[in-house]
Amino acid sequence: MAGLCAAARARELGVTPTVLEKGDRRGGSMLLSSGVVWRYRSLDDFRRECPSGDPRLQRLIVERLDEGLDWLESLGAPVVEAETRNPRTVGRRFDPRGLTEALVRAAGDIRTGHALGSDPETRLEEPLVLATGGFPVRLARELGLPIRSNMWSEGDGLAFGLTRGADTTPGMLEFYGRAMPAPPATWAEDEFVDHAQLYGHLARVFDESGEEIAVEADDWSENGLVQEIARRGGRAWFVVDPKNLGRATPYGTVAEVVARARSVGATVEERDDGSLAVHVVAAVTHTIGGLVIDERARVLSQAGTPVEGLYAAGVDAGGWSTGGYASGLAAALVFGRIAAEQIAN
Repeated sequence: MAGLCAAARARELGVTPTVLEKGDRRGGSMLLSSGVVWRYRSLDDFRRECPSGDPRLQRLIVERLDEGLDWLESLGAPVVEAETRNPRTVGRRFDPRGLTEALVRAAGDIRTGHALGSDPETRLEEPLVLATGGFPVRLARELGLPIRSNMWSEGDGLAFGLTRGADTTPGMLEFYGRAMPAPPATWAEDEFVDHAQLYGHLARVFDESGEEIAVEADDWSENGLVQEIARRGGRAWFVVDPKNLGRATPYGTVAEVVARARSVGATVEERDDGSLAVHVVAAVTHTIGGLVIDERARVLSQAGTPVEGLYAAGVDAGGWSTGGYASGLAAALVFGRIAAEQIAN
């Protein structure tokens, strides 16, 4: 999303960009998402939820997201819901396919199948916006976890920035992810959202050794729970009392979500007390650490100075949600547009 936002905004400002897309389709992980682009209601809320994040970047997301959402609508991106249904956040839910199509129309020249720097016939010209989707595929492989994103975000932008002397943020092992049905279950890209087992707060959670994992009361996104499962080997059991099976989750009742897990081959055990035990695995959606940027989306060196001609947006840029969870689509929208505006100026 970040690269398409940067290109679309740049074209509006009279720049003629080229988007090099590593994958065989446009839209990256945005196309696989729920389409909700959101922010916390205030900077104080953002700081409380992501206390180790960079307050400069957090402020930009709070201050500039709403105009970005209006801009997406002006491009023809279809809004499914004008609110997030979460009292902690504000934002809009877009149809992911329609959002992708609107940005593709506005972005202009997009060339698929082009890994960063891999084609000798495609000369990389500065200024360059790095928007390769972070490094979730590489991190998932290193942690022995499944991936819940596109399959080509290996960290090309990060690697390129490092060759130019770029600095990295704290939180390079942190990620946003979901508890998904554990193998032998298999789930397809179009099942990333509604097959997520997002009801840990309505269950008791145990690691593979049988030790209980505490579910923190303020872990509303359950991203903290997912990362704790990852630290304990990646798999866990959600044990649900029968009285909670009718409780709502973002994707239906607990019973409906458990049924989806069972339908794709997950182990679901009925215990003697009538509870259901669902085997889950931590899956990586996007990374939280990344390249250090400033308020102009310029990549910074280890000396703290801008790397000439180099910008980063989306989750190639780190530091805005360290220590917590925030919207990757919001960071893509805000920093992609800022990068384009800086280049145009």
